[in-house]
Amino acid sequence: MEKSILYLDSVGEANTEAVIEAAAKRAAELGIFHIVVASTSGKTALKMAEAVKGSNIKVIGISHQYGQKEKGEWEVEDEYKKKLEALGAVITTQSHMFSGIERSITKKFGGYSRAEVISDALRSLFGKGFKVAIEVAIMAADSGHIPVSDNTEIIAIGGTRSGADVALILRPAHSSDFFSLQVREIIAMPRVKED
Repeated sequence: MEKSILYLDSVGEANTEAVIEAAAKRAAELGIFHIVVASTSGKTALKMAEAVKGSNIKVIGISHQYGQKEKGEWEVEDEYKKKLEALGAVITTQSHMFSGIERSITKKFGGYSRAEVISDALRSLFGKGFKVAIEVAIMAADSGHIPVSDNTEIIAIGGTRSGADVALILRPAHSSDFFSLQVREIIAMPRVKED
């Protein structure tokens, strides 16, 4: 099989429309029914849901966990949440797979956890959006919003700081089985990464 990859000249939100278009096209080509999107406020997930409106594709937006910015608060905006729900999309959260409780141990006692090493390796080698796409796929699997099996493929979308700049086709996995996750295709990614 021969497929092109959308290589982007920059990171971040300016790439969102192109990444969403490429992801929607590839999902239709492969018959993929689940697209997981990193979406802090719900805005990027809503753009993806609007792009696949009327299809059989389910969009799952994954936001920061509660308390990421302010204790007890979630960063998803009500306006986006309502529109997503009206389109049949989901917006949810989980503890971040590559930090969560590990980061609190590092803050209190120092050192570096194994999960943080995996996170930094992905971020350094492939970029922040790539790491985020993998992380939100695991979060969606652990929250039960996507099927997980040897024959399942999903699209996972991440971004650097905001918006979307990476789209991947993955065989998803739960966090307890992280090393069975497979990146099967890169749909889009920035050529230059943010340090």
